[in-house]
Amino acid sequence: MSSEALFIAAGGTGGGIYPALSVVEALRARAPQLALYFIGSKAGIENALVPRQGWAGFHSVQSGALHGVGRLKQLGSSLKIAMGTWQAWRLASRYRPRALFLTGGWATFPTALGCWLRGVPILVYVPDIEPALGVRVISRFARLVLTPVPESAAYFRRGVRVEAVGYPLRRALLSADRLTAQARFQLDPERQTLLVFGGSLGARSLNNALSAILPELLADGLQVLHISGQADWEAVQARRAALDSAAQARYHAFAYLHDEMGLALAAADLVVCRAGASVLGELTHFALPSILVPYPHAWRYQKVNADWLVARGAALRLDDAHLMSHLLPTVRALLSDPGRLEAMRQAARRAAVPNAAQRIAE
Repeated sequence: MSSEALFIAAGGTGGGIYPALSVVEALRARAPQLALYFIGSKAGIENALVPRQGWAGFHSVQSGALHGVGRLKQLGSSLKIAMGTWQAWRLASRYRPRALFLTGGWATFPTALGCWLRGVPILVYVPDIEPALGVRVISRFARLVLTPVPESAAYFRRGVRVEAVGYPLRRALLSADRLTAQARFQLDPERQTLLVFGGSLGARSLNNALSAILPELLADGLQVLHISGQADWEAVQARRAALDSAAQARYHAFAYLHDEMGLALAAADLVVCRAGASVLGELTHFALPSILVPYPHAWRYQKVNADWLVARGAALRLDDAHLMSHLLPTVRALLSDPGRLEAMRQAARRAAVPNAAQRIAE
């Protein structure tokens, strides 16, 4: 490759941002001369999760939601998307990128439109098994659509070029090992470890359910790693402070983990989490049995992700409405059955697709 510009567009949640960052790592290793420009939204979570260093430029474009909102908001979003498309067209005219690589997030739609109008080739990576509506539209004029699993191809129109490559992971996750993780979190290697997290934005219902059953879990001798999200962090700290000192020593709570998320996964024997796109890569890479709780107040993407892992024997699925009554007995049933845990572990391992980031970068 010559020294050329490449646009990267991502946002929305960690499930869209982290695959993009994983591919960027692989691109920088493969072609360090590339000038990489990141494009996101002004108020998106990408502003907190995407490091500023290493980019040739960091830009934002306007956008908004069209699906699942009222007509008045649709009108406002349409105007923002039109403005964002013009902004992206200007960026493409200024930097003349060799291509646009995008994952998910509101900013990707106007960015794709602006780049397409400027004649920039578009490469799409779909983090979830089922693509969002905007991605389906973009796929009609994209050169190539990359997906985590072969089953995703059924969601696209005939004639769209689709290739399954797996889910790309960052080096910080790939390099994590269990011994280092146990030392970092001061875990007892003789005890089982339960990891509970809700994704990059947290999950209040998961936090509340864990809080309700925490004394029973700790009384069972478990150690718990809990990543709560920032919104519930004060309540989580208060819950931990109410425990006796022995229980506190086995309850390890964090508002958020970024580079150390791989260590948390490496330390776990069982995971309870949402079913965002990252479960397709992270849980399979670490061969982790899981209890997946799809987010109920959105489209069905998380349910589709969860059902894919359940069908392969790697996970169980709990509905959010049944968390309070079903979580404790489900956790106890799995952790008390080594044979079943091992079968789920092997199923997760078989579902893993290694080297996805490198394959995309190539």
